[in-house]
Amino acid sequence: MSQRAPAEEELRKLSMEMRYLEQTAEALQQRISMVNTAIADLTYANETLDSMEKEQENAEMLVPIGGSSYVKVKLADPNKVIVGLGSGVSVEKTLSDAKVVLKERLDELEKAMNSAQQQFSQVAERINTGRSRLESMLASAK
Repeated sequence: MSQRAPAEEELRKLSMEMRYLEQTAEALQQRISMVNTAIADLTYANETLDSMEKEQENAEMLVPIGGSSYVKVKLADPNKVIVGLGSGVSVEKTLSDAKVVLKERLDELEKAMNSAQQQFSQVAERINTGRSRLESMLASAK
């Protein structure tokens, strides 16, 4: 009976650790998803700036407004871009400066993505190891 109590305690601890790891993995998946969305958004913005670079003043363009819908606009100044800095603050930049800002943000997001993916892989590995250990403990308890 004294052997059973430590085994049950270890089983309980392992079970709690598995729940924690699964919650961590879920949070990391959500983070990865959000970073992916931000990367796609910045990539699209960068592509739009690349297209603008080739346009002349008063060129007609289609600007996406969401829901696969667009508004036709005339480009007043192809070298001026309003860039959001965060917290509702935006600043006017030259097209080339705006591209640099977006590239820096994209690089930061890609680093964050790599970090989150590495963390997720480590957590997934620990989950697999824990499950194997849990299964062997349960099998030996029978």
